[in-house]
Amino acid sequence: MPTYMIITAEFTDRQRFLDGYAKVVPPLVRQFGGRYIVKGAGGAFLEGGWCESPSALVSEWPSREAALHFWNSPEYAAAKDLRAGTGRFQVLLIDSPPPDPPAG
Repeated sequence: MPTYMIITAEFTDRQRFLDGYAKVVPPLVRQFGGRYIVKGAGGAFLEGGWCESPSALVSEWPSREAALHFWNSPEYAAAKDLRAGTGRFQVLLIDSPPPDPPAG
């Protein structure tokens, strides 16, 4: 069953995040078997929000084990250091069947 990593973020230094972490991590995600399915900025919480203008990212993984292998890897630990001080982040890992295809 696929696993999804859902990240919401409030940036305090978006440019430093983009110049460092955001350039290094996408190749690691692919290397470990993940793929991005949602990337967006300027969101709005409709309920239970914790910041004014959240960004969100969702990656899909073939399994929970694959996602955790990425998350706990030395390669990602080094990359994660580039994120320090650039904002606040929430990361959720959840197993789910793939979404239904759009009706058509």
